[in-house]
Amino acid sequence: MGVHVDEESVIKANAQFWEQMLAMTLEHVPVETEVCVGERHLLGYVHLSGTWNGKIEVRLTDKLALSATAAMLMMPIETVAEADTLDATKEIANMVAGTIKSALPRPCSMTVPESAVEADSLCVPGRTENTLTVAFRHADGEMMVRVWEQEADAAAAPALTETFQPA
Repeated sequence: MGVHVDEESVIKANAQFWEQMLAMTLEHVPVETEVCVGERHLLGYVHLSGTWNGKIEVRLTDKLALSATAAMLMMPIETVAEADTLDATKEIANMVAGTIKSALPRPCSMTVPESAVEADSLCVPGRTENTLTVAFRHADGEMMVRVWEQEADAAAAPALTETFQPA
């Protein structure tokens, strides 16, 4: 096993979403040893299966999630509810992972995104044999994107997958 995506691909996928869709710029933060995201952060992820099996997740601080949600929904930040941030986090995961997916071996299908509020902090290595984690910073908080290749059995995910239906 070995992740088939390089750091530059993740940086470009992330920039494409944040800059084009939200007019927000996140700065890439080089990873020395590990990447951490603090307590009370939002997690959005998708599972992929096919020639490449694994999970792509985004984790972002609560404040960055609020700012992104307000930008995405074009509403004042003080009116953003937690349900809105969870939906926006799903969309961020979907868009970033969809772009990364295009660089993976085909065929590869992607599940519908899921999200959650994580109460505990998380620290992970920047790179292992089967993961690549890339860190980003914005004035409103930090974010990480983790591409995690898994064995086909471990990557088994819900039956709902992204499929193309011709009109």
